[in-house]
Amino acid sequence: MQKITKETYIKWYEDMLFWRKFEDKLAAVYIQQKVRGFLHLYNGQEAILAGALHAMDLSKDKMITAYRNHVQPIGMGVDPKRVMAELFGKATGTSQGLGGSMHIFSKEHRFYGGHGIVGGQIPLGAGIAFGDKYHGSDAVTLCCFGDGAARQGSLHETFNLAMLWNLPVVFVCENNGYAMGTSVKRTASHEDIWKLGLGYEMPCGPVDGMNPVKVAEAFDEAIQRARSGGGPTFLELKTYRYRGHSMSDAQHYRTKAEVEEYKKIDPITQVKDIILSKKYMKEEDLKKIDADIKKRVLECEKFADESPYPEKSVMYDVVYEQEDYPFLQHKI
Repeated sequence: MQKITKETYIKWYEDMLFWRKFEDKLAAVYIQQKVRGFLHLYNGQEAILAGALHAMDLSKDKMITAYRNHVQPIGMGVDPKRVMAELFGKATGTSQGLGGSMHIFSKEHRFYGGHGIVGGQIPLGAGIAFGDKYHGSDAVTLCCFGDGAARQGSLHETFNLAMLWNLPVVFVCENNGYAMGTSVKRTASHEDIWKLGLGYEMPCGPVDGMNPVKVAEAFDEAIQRARSGGGPTFLELKTYRYRGHSMSDAQHYRTKAEVEEYKKIDPITQVKDIILSKKYMKEEDLKKIDADIKKRVLECEKFADESPYPEKSVMYDVVYEQEDYPFLQHKI
């Protein structure tokens, strides 16, 4: 892993703040009905992505995740304007507006979604890793999912095969405590999700998901293990989301005081405090970064607003059709 330097902290601050402001804007335009359907925001969990990207080799490593998936592709190199356009359902989006909020995708930047089926990406992540191993690549796949998806049976099937075939994959449970709205302690007889890896003799453990340094160190160890042929790792990133599961979540399962308590260890604030205490930058320098980020977010909104909607014919271009399909009755 590259050393964590002054430049690292400044980049983390810029990236995490941009991701936060980008999604704050999405929340605002959702209320204006510019974004339709479901919208699941990442606020509070940014340290996981920041730390992971520091440990990854973005020239070859891959990522797949669930439907809380707007900022990950941005971190991996996708133009944020295209991500916002996709959420607006516009032709300039990452999937020409056909995927929307839950299905951001970029083959070019090795980001494989955005999946709406809870836990559906877990076997797919192992499959991507299998493909890399089969073709002799030393790329590593990060397969991310929430604490709710950890209860899916597909996780156990995938863990078993991943260990059996020694796949270059890092399984990442982003445990924000509540899945859709039910606390971890109410969904299983244990609260340490990482221990699920023990049953498969998979290297596993908990990580402070609010601290990008701790995250980067844990990911570096897991990625290097996978890249060197050591097989999978299962990490439980203990984190917290400030917003509801989705925009329609009334959040009756927790108190406002609890949310405020977690904001005291906000990853952006933690990084900002280090930057100021080590005199990497002054407060006025950070304010300039903040202003620039607000401008960039507004540019993304403007791009999405001004982009055209896709032609209806585009929908038919991505639907499989076989005219001579057997057993179909054709009218004479």
